[in-house]
Amino acid sequence: MLVHRALRLMAVHAHPDDESSKGAAVTAKYVAEGAEIMVVTCTGGELGDVLNDEAKAEVAELGLTQVRRQEMARAAEILGVRQVWLGFPDSGFPSGDPPPPLPPGCFADLSLEVVTEPLVVLIREFQPLVVTTYDEKGGYPHPDHLRTHEVTMAAVDAAADPNQYPGLGGAPWQVSKVYYNQQFSKQRVLALHLAMTDADLESPYDDWLKDWKDRPEDADRITTRVDAAAWFEVRDRALLAHRTQIDPRGRWFAVPMDLQKDVWPTEDFQLARSTVAVDIPENDLFAGLRGR
Repeated sequence: MLVHRALRLMAVHAHPDDESSKGAAVTAKYVAEGAEIMVVTCTGGELGDVLNDEAKAEVAELGLTQVRRQEMARAAEILGVRQVWLGFPDSGFPSGDPPPPLPPGCFADLSLEVVTEPLVVLIREFQPLVVTTYDEKGGYPHPDHLRTHEVTMAAVDAAADPNQYPGLGGAPWQVSKVYYNQQFSKQRVLALHLAMTDADLESPYDDWLKDWKDRPEDADRITTRVDAAAWFEVRDRALLAHRTQIDPRGRWFAVPMDLQKDVWPTEDFQLARSTVAVDIPENDLFAGLRGR
């Protein structure tokens, strides 16, 4: 059954390709049901590495910035979403001990007030009921992921406050629910790993689990599991559109689709804020909002 067109979700991500690796099947599911989805991409990803040899010739000809914009357009078309660039430069992933300083003027270097303003405008204009983003750890400690968490939470607060950024984007707007992506929980990765080894298949998660041996259990962070197995193929097509970032022979596609659907058919989230009464656990990001 189609949902009401007033159901709107905004997914805020750090780089092009993040929207396709985090919550994309749920995005496709809600689009198919008639909801309106806006993907906000905070940076252009222009400091990312080219991880697929087959894309290097195109990058050499057009440049990484242009290629990643084209990839994002293809992924957005596959997912059926409206996509908007927030317009800030990629911060890169600093390596070294100690790490080098961030590039001046990049997304994670600019003041929080500066990078919050355009997202406030988008929230007030689009008026999402639900916003999804990363938790306080960013999913992993990339400066742009950590900043994406900060700017999203700041913008949700500011968008509802008439005293902040007055006159920008229209009237104040209160987002009803904010969720953190939790698609890479330790319990999910372990479940898929064990299913692969039980089937005498080589697991792509050996290294992850070795690195995570001291990582705390995170099952209690998941409040909301949305069954999206029917849209896993759409998710993968969107991910493959990001050719520079995704090796089609790599880890992302090593687990057979039937096994994925059987072992872990949901994409998972943590409800961080809600202005409406909810019953936890949930199976719908719009729980408590339908028909309002």
